[in-house]
Amino acid sequence: MTDRDRIAQAVAIANIPTLLMVLVQMTGDRKWLQDPYRPRRARGVDDNDTGGLGEDVQQEIRAAALEAILAWQAGRPLALPEPGEAELVEMLSAAMGERVPPEYGEFTACQLGQKAMLWDRKIPVPEGFKVAVIGAGASGLCAAVNLKAAGVPFEVFERRETVGGVWQDNRYPGAGVDTPNHLYSFSFAPYDWSQYFVLRDELHDYFEEVADRFDVRSHIRFNTDVISATYDSAGQCWRLRVRTADGGEETHSANVLISAAGIFNPPAFPDIPGLRDFRGEMWHSAEWPQGGSVAGKRVLMIGNGATAMQIGPEIQHQVESLTIFQRSPHWASPFEQFRKPVPEPLRYLFNEVPLYRNWYRMRLGWTYNDRVYDALHKDPEWQHPERSLNAANDGHRAYFTDYIKRELGDRTDLLDKVLPTYPPFGKRLLMDNGWYRMLRNPKVSLVDSPIERIEGNAVITRDGQRHAGDLLLIATGFNVLQFLSTYDLVGRSGRNLRDIWGDEDASAYLGTVVPDFPNFFTLYGPNLQPGHGGSFIFVAEMQVRYAMQMIDVMVREGLGAVECRREVHDRYIAQVDAIHENMVWTHPGTSSYYRNSKGRVVVNSPYRNVDFFEMTKAVDLGDYLVEPRGRPEAA
Repeated sequence: MTDRDRIAQAVAIANIPTLLMVLVQMTGDRKWLQDPYRPRRARGVDDNDTGGLGEDVQQEIRAAALEAILAWQAGRPLALPEPGEAELVEMLSAAMGERVPPEYGEFTACQLGQKAMLWDRKIPVPEGFKVAVIGAGASGLCAAVNLKAAGVPFEVFERRETVGGVWQDNRYPGAGVDTPNHLYSFSFAPYDWSQYFVLRDELHDYFEEVADRFDVRSHIRFNTDVISATYDSAGQCWRLRVRTADGGEETHSANVLISAAGIFNPPAFPDIPGLRDFRGEMWHSAEWPQGGSVAGKRVLMIGNGATAMQIGPEIQHQVESLTIFQRSPHWASPFEQFRKPVPEPLRYLFNEVPLYRNWYRMRLGWTYNDRVYDALHKDPEWQHPERSLNAANDGHRAYFTDYIKRELGDRTDLLDKVLPTYPPFGKRLLMDNGWYRMLRNPKVSLVDSPIERIEGNAVITRDGQRHAGDLLLIATGFNVLQFLSTYDLVGRSGRNLRDIWGDEDASAYLGTVVPDFPNFFTLYGPNLQPGHGGSFIFVAEMQVRYAMQMIDVMVREGLGAVECRREVHDRYIAQVDAIHENMVWTHPGTSSYYRNSKGRVVVNSPYRNVDFFEMTKAVDLGDYLVEPRGRPEAA
């Protein structure tokens, strides 16, 4: 088969809105942004492959796209290689069939690769300057790749045996992403994905490949656990104490410390009397044993969140029975591309035509990220605040409700158990892996009576029922409120960050820097999870870009220490809390791991991704106390 034939095959099944953007840039013809070619807005998170257009119009677009791509491959340059910011907003609006605000221009340019997110120049650091990174998961790899590109000496300390973070840990059946992996990947590191939503093994392979592609593996010390990091004011550096693979201890120093330890650790176990005395096997989803089998077992699963939604449908036909204990129901969205392979012709198109891949990714970014942001704010004039926040949020409620009813079919007896009473997005919106169809399986039981205790091999619920089993699965996630819980971090004043934050009240300016902790950056910090959906990967890229800018400024300005001002931090946190007060996560009918026991939202960001992009695109030294290099007394 010739390359022309392969491209023709791909274009025949490619996404119409994405092809239109390719056409605009390849030909410069703006007619493709107007009717009759302008796509219609999609409902839900569907790719909208047809754009809602008639067959004749689709075929006209496909024929023009094929001609343009073949001409480009033959050497014709792009007519519009780098659209301006206003043009990009107009194009994205056309591709989505809805208005995209004007402030998305530069953000879109970075997503498309027109403006590099990967650091693009060397930083001439002074002799002996070094950066330490804790963790080689997604965020740590992002930091490593950027530091390598800048020529900054660095070392990564990783307690596991290889890269990938939680994707090395999570081995439970069905483990995978609920964000499209074309989006759940670095903007600077595309990949030939086999499916639209891949499972754990391929995700882990991706991070392994990134480590090798950018040659950072030699900078990573594996099987090395950071015990503590203490700031040395006199030396303007961090002193790290680590435990090596042989059980010994070492000390290391670094001018800058970047924590990429993540928040999905350690595993959270519910506080249930008798839990540890269960007479049978007991596994936490994050500690699934190698070769662990559920075949023929009576399985009791505590939890019904994102992890449970992946495990349950995967094991339902293997078990003798599956009993699920639900604390509260979740909203779930249709997952039409679940386990759907990327057709070979499209994989070829993604690899051969970066413009198609980038626009496809950009559309995913809008769909899964900021698109629903406005629907998460309370409308004080809304007449039904008990069930939703505003008219758009109520529309989401109706859409998800209809979907759940269709999936349950004749099992209407389950509606009261599975339909949430709180507004959509009040908890993490889940992607339906076949959960509701699973509930129709005679082997599966859903229990919503609270667990009272565990006796012997049985879970006893408040209604007096005894649920016996052979295997107890704990699918209750992680202690995500306990940020930076895997090592001790001691700041300038000698105080441990754990004592400052307590168990559940972490805070950081831009979710990244903390007063009293100079030259320290925490990735995936407090109030950074995009709770309205989407991928954290680009958030990590924005944080790393900010840290790299600070390192660059420190070198150019001859600074030895930079420390976030207390008043800057406090003003930022006050703003974060104020915005959250008007958002869905503080709705009185909602409780989730996003909030601490006082009701403060600690995990989620109240900002759109484009807002955080603007906040972090340039370092403002006015936000910091600074010290010249080698003169700490000059603060």
